[in-house]
Amino acid sequence: MKKTMFGACLAGIVVSILCGCKGAADTKQVKVGILHSLSGTMSISEAPVHDAEMLAIQEINETGGVLGKQIKVIVEDGESDPATFASKARKLLQDDKVATVFGCWTSASRKAVKPVFEELYGLLWYPVQYEGMEASPNIMYMGASPNQQIVPAVDYCVEHYGKRVYLIGSDYVFPRTANRIIKAQIAQLGGDCIREEYTPLGHQDYAKIIADIKKEKPNVILNTLNGDSNVAFFNQLTEAGITSKEIPVMSFSIAEEEANVIGAKNLVGHLVAWNYYETTETPRNKQFVSDYKNTYGEDRFTGDPIEAGYIAVYMWAAACEKAGSFDVEEVRMASKGLSFTAPEGTVTIDGANQHLYKQVRIGKINEEGLIDEIWATPGAVKPDPYLSTYAWARGL
Repeated sequence: MKKTMFGACLAGIVVSILCGCKGAADTKQVKVGILHSLSGTMSISEAPVHDAEMLAIQEINETGGVLGKQIKVIVEDGESDPATFASKARKLLQDDKVATVFGCWTSASRKAVKPVFEELYGLLWYPVQYEGMEASPNIMYMGASPNQQIVPAVDYCVEHYGKRVYLIGSDYVFPRTANRIIKAQIAQLGGDCIREEYTPLGHQDYAKIIADIKKEKPNVILNTLNGDSNVAFFNQLTEAGITSKEIPVMSFSIAEEEANVIGAKNLVGHLVAWNYYETTETPRNKQFVSDYKNTYGEDRFTGDPIEAGYIAVYMWAAACEKAGSFDVEEVRMASKGLSFTAPEGTVTIDGANQHLYKQVRIGKINEEGLIDEIWATPGAVKPDPYLSTYAWARGL
C-alpha cells in the first residue's frame, strides 16, 4: 500500500514538474497570428506582405523580443475568400489565443473579420490603403485612408490629363466605395466619369472593356482592379495598342511586386498613388530594402503594403513595450500618438481613429518596373477616413 502511494505521489510530482516546465517555456513566448491569402487570386499581393511581417518579427526576436518574450507566429491562409478569413480569424483568437493578428488585404476580407475581432475583442493590424468610411476600435489601419491616396490622385489626374475619366475595378467593397468617392470628387471638379465597369476578382477577359476604352478615348483610366486581374488587364491593354502616352492609367492597388509580375513593358509610364516606394529616399529605407532583398532574394521588390505590414509589427511591439502588457485594450490605448521612424518617413498613429499620419506620393512606373516619385505632399497628412473635411463628400 505504501509503495503504491509513493508511486502515485512520485507520478504526481513528475507531472507537476513537466507541466511547470511547459508553463515556463510558454512564458518565454507571445503568440501572434498572420492571416493573408497565400493561395488564390490575391496571393500575388498578400504573400509578400506576409514575408515583410515575418522579417520584422525575425528582427525583433533577434534583438530580444517584446517585453522579454520571443514572438511565436501562427500563420493561416485566407485563401482569397472572405468567409475563410473570418473562420481563420476566429481560430487564431479563440483557439490559438494570439495576442494580436497582422493580416488581410481586400476590404471584403477586412469586413469579414471585423465582427470577429469586435466580438472576441482582438486587435487586427491592417496593412493596406482602403476606401475609408470605417474606424473600428479593434483595427489599426496602417495603410492610407482615402484623403491620403484616392483624393490627391484624382486631383493630380484632372490637373495633368483632363476631366474625362474611365473607372474600372474589381466587384467588391473597395472599388465600389472608392468610385463613389471619385464620382463625387470629379463632379465637384466639373469633370465627367464616362464609364464605370466592374469585374469579379480573378477575372481575366478584358477585351470588351478595352474595346469600349478605345471607343470612348478617356483622358485617364482610374483603376481599382485587385489581384491577378491586373496582369490580364494590362497585358490586353498593351496588345490593343493602348500605351501610357495615349491613355494613362492611375492604379490604386499596383505596387512594385505586382508590377514585376505584370511586366514593366506593360506598365511603363502608367501611374500609381501610394505613401511609399522602393525608391523612396530615406536612410531607413535603404536598410529596409537591403534587409528584405538579402532575406528573400535580389529579384524581390518592396512596396507600400509590404512596408505597411513591416511597420505594423514594429508599432505593435512598441505599443506593448509602452503599455508593459500584451492586453488588447492596454496596447490600443498605448498606441495613441505613437510614432515610428519607418522606411517611408515618420508615421504617427492618430489616437482618434487608429489610422496613420502618412505622406502622399504619386509615382510613375519606369522601364525596370520600379516607381519614380513625381509628386508628393510636403509632409505627413492627417488621416480623414470619413472625408469629413471635404464638403463634396457629405452624404457618402
